[in-house]
Amino acid sequence: QVHLVESGGGWVQPGGPLRFSCAASVTIFSFNAMGWYRHTPGKQRELVATIGRGAMTNYADSVKGRFTISRDGAKNTVYLQMNSLKPEDTAVYYCNAEMRVGLGSPANYWGQGTQVTVSS
Repeated sequence: QVHLVESGGGWVQPGGPLRFSCAASVTIFSFNAMGWYRHTPGKQRELVATIGRGAMTNYADSVKGRFTISRDGAKNTVYLQMNSLKPEDTAVYYCNAEMRVGLGSPANYWGQGTQVTVSS
């Protein structure tokens, strides 16, 4: 029943902006947190940004001051505004949502992934 649909991404020159959206099929307030991870072949998956209960936010050190995560509960959607993009930001970005199930480990749901390429 739970699925996430990502939009955004593409090619951009260094210094430019991109904006992601991630729309959930259920209320986003059923999740502990939502956010984005990114992955480049040969590297570990990296947490980029999350927003949780009470709108608490968390960012990777490499994106602090450049990326902003926000949410719209009425639209069941989370947004990631990315500014001042660098070539090092090139990756496939995946939306993620975490849901606590009982007393066990949380369930995780993933978007389809979208490519971001930052180059001149």
